[in-house]
Amino acid sequence: MPQHSSVPRQSGFTLVEIAIVLVIIGLLLGGVLKGQELINSAKVKNLAQDFRVVPTFIYAYQDKFRALPGDDSRATTHLCPTTNLGCTTNGDAVGVIDGNWNDKHPAATGAVRFWQHIRLANLAPGSTDLASPNFLPLNSEGGRIGVQSGGAAAPLGLTHGASYIVCSAGIQGKHVRQLDITLDDGDPQTGSLRTGTGTDTLTLVSAANPLEDGGAYTVCMGI
Repeated sequence: MPQHSSVPRQSGFTLVEIAIVLVIIGLLLGGVLKGQELINSAKVKNLAQDFRVVPTFIYAYQDKFRALPGDDSRATTHLCPTTNLGCTTNGDAVGVIDGNWNDKHPAATGAVRFWQHIRLANLAPGSTDLASPNFLPLNSEGGRIGVQSGGAAAPLGLTHGASYIVCSAGIQGKHVRQLDITLDDGDPQTGSLRTGTGTDTLTLVSAANPLEDGGAYTVCMGI
């Protein structure tokens, strides 16, 4: 009597199983993309808050001491305890935050003293030691934040209608686009918020110097 050999049947995924796997993969990818979108949105909100909060520091200090932080000629009287009258240095009362937004110690400019004055006035957190590596404020991207007065020396052509200029460095291009939509006209070349490249001297983005999503830029806003 002939014997029939038994050939094992190969099993595989059914169409239903493949469809379920594809749905799961789609959900996972959607979750990752949504999570990244939320992270980017949170970063932009933090960056925008930096620009919004600096004017409140200025106006609160002026309201409290009738002087401009960084320029206050009676800062030692206003801010220092009797046990440490040398906790800061006085400004020269010329009515401007002199120097450049990216000045750092030991530069004795109003742009450097500004941060010490508002912190000693308990208007902002942070170190009051000019020599501390943690003295200079940073944004959520790790870039420098600074402030200076407006005028002819204002960066990126912000020379009209702005009393003060706030700059924030090291911002990714993809965040710059959303930041400009949030705070200004959506165009990084125009308006009160503008974007540039470079370090000491900033060059405005343009067709010849385009904004790229992965690039790092300095954004300045006139207030």
